[in-house]
Amino acid sequence: MSTHATMTALRLEVAGQPLRVATVERPVAGPGQVLVRIAAAGLNPLDGKIRAGQGAHARQPAPAILGIDMAGHVESVGPGVEGFEPGDAVYGMTGGVGGVQGSLAQYAAVDARLLAHAPDTLSLAEAAALPLVFITAWEGLVDRANVHAGQTVLVIAGAGGVGSMAVQLATARGARVFATGSKAQQAIIESLGATWVDRDTPIDAVVETHTAGEGFDIVYDTLGGATLDAAFVAARRYGGHVVSSLGWGTHALAPLSFRAATYSGVFTLMPLLTGKGREHHGEIMAEASMLVDAGKLRPVLSEQRFVLADGNAALDLVESGRAGGKVLVVVA
Repeated sequence: MSTHATMTALRLEVAGQPLRVATVERPVAGPGQVLVRIAAAGLNPLDGKIRAGQGAHARQPAPAILGIDMAGHVESVGPGVEGFEPGDAVYGMTGGVGGVQGSLAQYAAVDARLLAHAPDTLSLAEAAALPLVFITAWEGLVDRANVHAGQTVLVIAGAGGVGSMAVQLATARGARVFATGSKAQQAIIESLGATWVDRDTPIDAVVETHTAGEGFDIVYDTLGGATLDAAFVAARRYGGHVVSSLGWGTHALAPLSFRAATYSGVFTLMPLLTGKGREHHGEIMAEASMLVDAGKLRPVLSEQRFVLADGNAALDLVESGRAGGKVLVVVA
């Protein structure tokens, strides 16, 4: 009989098949790691793609435990870890890609550099909704575009996961924010602090109406494809900057070049896949906690909650596009 402690996890045994509840060995915190008792996992579209065998860039081969975002309590700390103690409420984007165990399990041993203390003013389940989308917004708006007071920012799909974070982050940093969405999303976009822009409005009309034809200082595209091409046309001449979290296609750069504008891509998985830059992810999540507790940031959540055994249904809801906000799986 094994003397190793076990835990319950939701595991992808074969790509393209549903996740299955499994009893697996409970991890132990190694050097530089924290063992977290997971309270909740926040699901992302990438989790569904990995389940379907379509997320090759995530490098998470089956069998695997999925789940990129998590929040929970520190159970124990490994050698060399400072700043965290047993019982601390923590959160971060900690696994589910690159062969690293994800958050759809009762415990995870995670790199302490990826973690931050969770906000005081959110439940741990709500906090689990923030990491990937906030980090993606921060890397684009702050690290790449240096958003600041007085600028105009256009966020494409401002009610979405990354978009809702970008709207609030740019607003918190003093920018005038505009965000595209459907008529049904107008109220949520305006509640986040942006001026709603009908997503069906031609981009030239958007630029004319809201910037007197000058273009936006920053355009954050969260959809890619033809939307990114439109973003190039919306950038301000001489100094406009376009950021995209889905700039993976083939695009003509002429519209951008003719404006003397610039472009940056965001690939949020990089620290998890390469091991480089992990400290910065922890720093970004600490910034998120401060914004939340200052009343300047909140997650947009689906009304439906799921438990670990219902993880497949949760992923199905994410993939349907009808969640109405971040989908959470309560583990503890």
